Amino acid sequence: MHTVERRVTGIAPIGALLREWRASRRLSQLSLALDAGVSTRHLSFVETGKAQPSRELVDKLADALAMPLRERNALLVAAGYAPKYPETALATPMMAQVRRAIDSILAQQEPYPAFLLNRHWDVLAANAAAARVSAFVLDGRTSPHSNMLHNIFDPADLRSKIVNWEEIAGDLMRHLHSEVAATPTDAGVRDLLEQTLAYPDVPQHWRNRDVAAAPTPLLTTHFRHNGRDLRFFSTITAFGTPRDVTLEELRIECAFPEDEATAEFCRQLARGDAVQD
Repeated sequence: MHTVERRVTGIAPIGALLREWRASRRLSQLSLALDAGVSTRHLSFVETGKAQPSRELVDKLADALAMPLRERNALLVAAGYAPKYPETALATPMMAQVRRAIDSILAQQEPYPAFLLNRHWDVLAANAAAARVSAFVLDGRTSPHSNMLHNIFDPADLRSKIVNWEEIAGDLMRHLHSEVAATPTDAGVRDLLEQTLAYPDVPQHWRNRDVAAAPTPLLTTHFRHNGRDLRFFSTITAFGTPRDVTLEELRIECAFPEDEATAEFCRQLARGDAVQD
């Protein structure tokens, strides 16, 4: 066996990445070795830099750790190999069919809101209904953010219009904590967590992940503005079995009215009728 030297600056050695991911998945070295079909001794040598893993072993370890495609690429690079999965910009001609599918889903959601989000909750696109509802709730003002979490946590944005804000924000915080734990090397998710926690009057106990809290299967967001109540629940659509980093990280959130009053108001906005309070 020989020590593997890392000469590329800015790239964490594969051993450090594996230990970080094992910790996030709560796996012992023995458990990961068994799942990947490798001896504990060999895995130990990889983690300490005494052995160079083969590309096949890196793939097996990534499978055993259920790593996202972006993180799999990072693991391959840390081991000295080229990335395996492409990351194709959504605006390129290769993604034309994907863009058509996304546009179709957003359009079909009319007259109810729908959003295209990336892994950091940035709003990449939205249908006209989303703009209409936002304009109503914000009195025609443009939201200062293009990130859904900032929209909900910032008192100058949608937060003051959400009746059940603590319930909605608390659920989003649980999801964000889970994403930080699931992707320990994603600095962007950690930064987003710190940014949302920094907003005024965010409960202190939200700084800690509540591992015992069960995920909420369905939440209703309750807006109130000018005496009108709007209630929406959401569904998430993702691309199945993606082989591209960009596709894996996209999701479409569609909002549906919980009651007929909300549905009719959305239809009214779509028709351009004057709003009657």
